[in-house]
Amino acid sequence: MRKLRMDELSRKNKIEFQQADKLPVILLLENIRSMHNVGSIFRTADAFLVEAIYLCGYTPHPPHRDIHKTALGATETVGWKYIEDTPEAVKFLKNEGYQMVAVEQVVGSIALQEFKLPEGEKMVLIFGNEVDGVSEEVLKYCDACIEIPQFGMKHSLNVSVAAGMVLWELVRSVMKYSSYKF
Repeated sequence: MRKLRMDELSRKNKIEFQQADKLPVILLLENIRSMHNVGSIFRTADAFLVEAIYLCGYTPHPPHRDIHKTALGATETVGWKYIEDTPEAVKFLKNEGYQMVAVEQVVGSIALQEFKLPEGEKMVLIFGNEVDGVSEEVLKYCDACIEIPQFGMKHSLNVSVAAGMVLWELVRSVMKYSSYKF
């Protein structure tokens, strides 16, 4: 085995990234405390060609040194918007035709491995605060909730880890079951 060189990774440049077809998914971050989590989610959103990120409530937003440190430039490629009022952002996106899907442990949640992005649909994935999760106020606007099955003693994951897992599973199912091309 040999590690690939940077020029062998088929990376898009900024213009190619901006022109590329995006996964029809917006990430909405509600009251995330950690700038490192926000930066990490930007980086993951770039990796999976996510349409945009909405930063809501007291979620920190660029420009900030600690976000940029973790994002490694993804704040310059991934589209983002800051809207302080989370329910306002959710209602706006719902009116734009997006399905609202929270990543949260609720009665009636769908196990991540069972959830598929319906072809032709647009989706907002909502990730909540590191301690309190997605607020009850926002949950009432959701069309579904995804839960990541967990088997150990702890029943929570770091929000940036959860975002990576959910996005990978969606991308994997899109690549397997859809005509969407990356």
